[in-house]
Amino acid sequence: MTDKHSSDGIAAPPPSRAGQLQATWRTAHTPVAGVPRWARIAAYAVPFVVLPSSLWRLPATFLHGSGPGVKVYVVCLSIVAELVAFTAVGLVAPWGERFPRWVPWLRGRSVPPLVVIIPATAAATVLTVLWTTAFVAIFRGVTVGGTPARSDFPTQQGVGSATVFYICYLPLLLWGPLLAVVTYAYQRRRRQR
Repeated sequence: MTDKHSSDGIAAPPPSRAGQLQATWRTAHTPVAGVPRWARIAAYAVPFVVLPSSLWRLPATFLHGSGPGVKVYVVCLSIVAELVAFTAVGLVAPWGERFPRWVPWLRGRSVPPLVVIIPATAAATVLTVLWTTAFVAIFRGVTVGGTPARSDFPTQQGVGSATVFYICYLPLLLWGPLLAVVTYAYQRRRRQR
């Protein structure tokens, strides 16, 4: 398969794997027309506020002698958390307005706005309540259920351990509010069309 867009009439070679990956990356991240800059920044920030906690869990699990089941669970949890966080980018990218080609039966069709707005609003609410509640409990030295935090919990193991934990987990407080802001921008933009 060759490309006939060469300026000298000679067929250009097919794009390399790296070129295909770059094109896919651009497609997944390029905002649609009408996305305000603040919404784009908020959408792109969501995966980055989740990343530190995902990365913190890996060495914490692998260095402390957890069993293989726990290790697999933690790796999967970190990957799923990042994938879920990445869906915020869909609120500013074309794949949040039109189903991608790889979606059977729906490819190329317009995504009904409420199919995005309702779950995104619910997720933003749940994430905000969840992480706020969790950190109120952590700051009080108790679990979400109200029992005292165990001595092996990172915030109970000294200043260094607590500092690293807070640096990695406090950004999660932004996940819900950022998602809410991006959902609001999505809803406004889709209503205007």
